[in-house]
Amino acid sequence: MSSTSEPILRVRVTARDADTLRALLRDARPDVGGRPHRSDDGTVTIDAYVTAEQAEALEREGVSVTTIEDATAVGRARQAEVGQGDRFAPADAVPHGLAAKA
Repeated sequence: MSSTSEPILRVRVTARDADTLRALLRDARPDVGGRPHRSDDGTVTIDAYVTAEQAEALEREGVSVTTIEDATAVGRARQAEVGQGDRFAPADAVPHGLAAKA
């Protein structure tokens, strides 16, 4: 993902019933995470990963969309936690392969 691309948001899509959610998923085909969850009041929710523009397009009668987080920012923060190099390589290891040895 390049830094110029639009951020991906994790949103919670809530539909009034399973049929409404099925129709939405069939029409919009968002990238969903996990399985739908049915609440006691009959509403059905599922998390989706979409751009802000796509999130707006998901909203319609019987469907609400709530932004949970900026998944792009969270992903970048997690990547920053990863160290550089091979922490399992011995300190005196000599690189192998076609790259220039410095």
